Parts: sequence; structure tokens; C-alpha cells
Amino acid sequence: MRKFRLVGYRLLPCAAFLLFVLSPFPFTPSPVSASGRVTTATREGRLIVFDEAWQTIRERYYDPELHGVDWEELRARLRPLAAEAASETEFYSVLRRLTSHLRDAHTRVFSPDERFDWQRPTYISVGVSLREIGGEIIVTAVERGGEAERGGVRAGDALLSIEGEPVAAVFARRLTEEVGASTDVAARQQAAARLFKGARDTFVNAVFTRDGARARTRSVRLRRVLQNRPPAFSVQKSEGFHVVNFNMFVPEIASELMRALRRGELRGARGLVIDLRDNGGGHAETMTDIASAFLPQGTNLGEFTDRDGRVSSAPQTRAAMLFAADAVAEFRGAVVVLTSTRTASAAEILAAALQETRRARVIGENTCGCVLAIRRRHTLPDGGLLDISEMDFRTARHTRLEGQGITPDELVSPTRRDISDGRDPALERALKILREKGEGKG
Repeated sequence: MRKFRLVGYRLLPCAAFLLFVLSPFPFTPSPVSASGRVTTATREGRLIVFDEAWQTIRERYYDPELHGVDWEELRARLRPLAAEAASETEFYSVLRRLTSHLRDAHTRVFSPDERFDWQRPTYISVGVSLREIGGEIIVTAVERGGEAERGGVRAGDALLSIEGEPVAAVFARRLTEEVGASTDVAARQQAAARLFKGARDTFVNAVFTRDGARARTRSVRLRRVLQNRPPAFSVQKSEGFHVVNFNMFVPEIASELMRALRRGELRGARGLVIDLRDNGGGHAETMTDIASAFLPQGTNLGEFTDRDGRVSSAPQTRAAMLFAADAVAEFRGAVVVLTSTRTASAAEILAAALQETRRARVIGENTCGCVLAIRRRHTLPDGGLLDISEMDFRTARHTRLEGQGITPDELVSPTRRDISDGRDPALERALKILREKGEGKG
């Protein structure tokens, strides 16, 4: 019988309930709603929720020193703001200020209305993807058929202003907002992603410009819409090699990969490019299943340790998948891994394992540096959710990834011109490496 060790913990970005004594004053409004939950509509309810979040983090966080943050002082400073918050939104903004001081992308809070599901996260979008390149905010992708595309916005355009305010000022403001990020690179990435944040189904005016001799500006009115990001797996063939792309580590992705290797598009493949540039993490055990397809059985992938320094889990590659009744399908051909600043958590662990064992070359950009682990979610008294990093991680070579990430074997970043022309220099370099290996040059 297979022995089960610590399964289901996430690397995404066990919290116990605490017992609170309610206020003894008989004439204050009840902090409990008709549903039996504490409500943040009352001052007392807000304090109950704040205190539980504060206390649970203090008792469960993987670093008992809380990264040197004066947790008592922070409570004294933020608790009055939580007590006087005028709305649920304002109250949860205070809780996010609390967690942001840990500079940890995994420790996060979600209000009851957010209903965050990490396997199908929802987000507000205006139909464009943005990133910072050379001091400019550049459009990297435009949603097909959306208002941005109809308004003439194209990949490679630069964003100039939002509601008449220079984008540099909006970007600087987003950077100062109290949102947790494990590295400065991750913070800037998050700031770019939040430039158009706002209420669902509201409109925002933006001005873009195109590079080149015939550059001109265009003003576009965009709607903020709610979208979700389900698990996605794809295989494409390029120059005789296969490019595998998946955006998170969940059991169905591992099963799809094994099917493709065993009897699908990847059967007999000469070489693979594993594109992790948009992979934000997921189940550690799924990551182990996928790593097992590329590394010998029993390969050490690193160690998770708790707040007392004890090893909670030491994943190793295996012959059989954990979440499916299938053997691991092995691939022993050449492999190149692509990374970016969006490569996070379990994706960083996989990339690090393939890099340290020299199983694959890593091409692209430094990764997020967001590698801590959550055992399970904590439900707050009002129905909100609290994720807490309870485990740290080090690779098989004892390298700590949190806060520093992975440095690729070759740094390759796209320029604005690359994006405008539809070029992917990192993928081009990866394919060249595979060609050279096939010709006996690598």
C-alpha cells in the first residue's frame, strides 16, 4: 500500500480557529449576522475578525520572527483603522496592509464576496495584458474581439495615460499600495497588472501610442469585466520540436501530460520546450508527478520545513502518479525550460530541480522568488479566507528560492520591438539549443 505524506498543500502563492470572547457590553449591536457568522458591519465584528487574522498569523507563520516585523506594534497601529473601517472593502484593505508587511506573496486575505478559488481564479480585465519594459508600460497581448482590439490597440503599444493621468504616476501609486510581494520584481509585475483595477462593469479611458515612424496615439474606452483563468494545457510543434505550455499544477494537467507522452502528441518527441512563463504554481504533489516524467525515480526535489525547522516533506520523483492510477510516462529526450517573472512557486521548484540536475537548460528571465507553502486555508469568522505560509522551501542543493527566485542559464528578455513584431526571442533560443543538441553540439 502506498504511504501518503502531507498531500494537498499548495505552493501558490494549517490555520487553527481561535476562540474569542465577545465584548461584555450589553448595549452594542450584535457582531453576529442572521446566518450565525460574525459580521464586519459592526465595530465589534471587525475587531473579532482582525484579531483572529493577526493571532493566527503570529501562531502559524513559518518564520516565528515574522521577518523581523514588530507584530505587536503593527497590531496597535492597524487595529484602530480596522475598527473604524467604513465598509467591508475598507476593512479588508486594512487586513491586506497587515499581511503586506511580511513581503510574502502566499500569505493573503480574501473577503467573503471574493470567493477566491486558486484553481480557477477570477480577476478584473480590460482586455489587455501589460508589463514594464525599458521604463514603459507595454501591451503584451490583446484579447481577440474585445473593445481594446476594436479600438486599434495592438501588442507592442505603450500605455500613456489612464483617465487623463500619466501612467507613470498611476504605476508609482500602485507600487505604494499595501499588497504583498516576495520580491521587487514581483511587486512591479503586480503593479502593472493592477493599473486598470476598479469595479466590475465600469468604464475607463486610456491612451496608447504605437512605436515607429508613423507613431500616433489612440484613445480607447474600455470596460472592466470579470474573467476567470481555468487550468490550461497545450502542445504545439515548432521547427520539429514540441512546446508544452501549462499554467498551473493541478492533477488534470499532470494526467494530460502523461497521456500526451504515452500515446499523444509527445510520443516519440525529439525534444521538448517546457514553457513555464505564465505558470503561477499549484499542488506540490502534482509538481512531483510532472517532475517524475523527466528525472530518475527517487530524485530529491528539496525540502519543506516548518516554523521549528523540522522537515515537513521531502518530495522525491516516483514511478506512479499520486492522484491517478497510472504509471509515470518517462521522457528522456532533450529539455529546455522557459521562465519569466510570472513563473512562481511550484513552477520555480520544477525549474530549479531540472536546472540543478542539469536535466534542462533554463532560458528567459529571473523567476518570481515566491516559494513558500500553504497547508490549508483558514476561514475567518465572517466567512473571509486567510492563506498563511506555514512552510519554507530549499532545493536539493539547499538553495532558498523565496525572495530571490531562479537565475536562468541564459537571460533572454523581449524588447518592445520583439512584441510588436510577434517575435519570441526566448523560444527562438530554446529551439536553437534543441537543434544543436540534436546535431551533437550541446
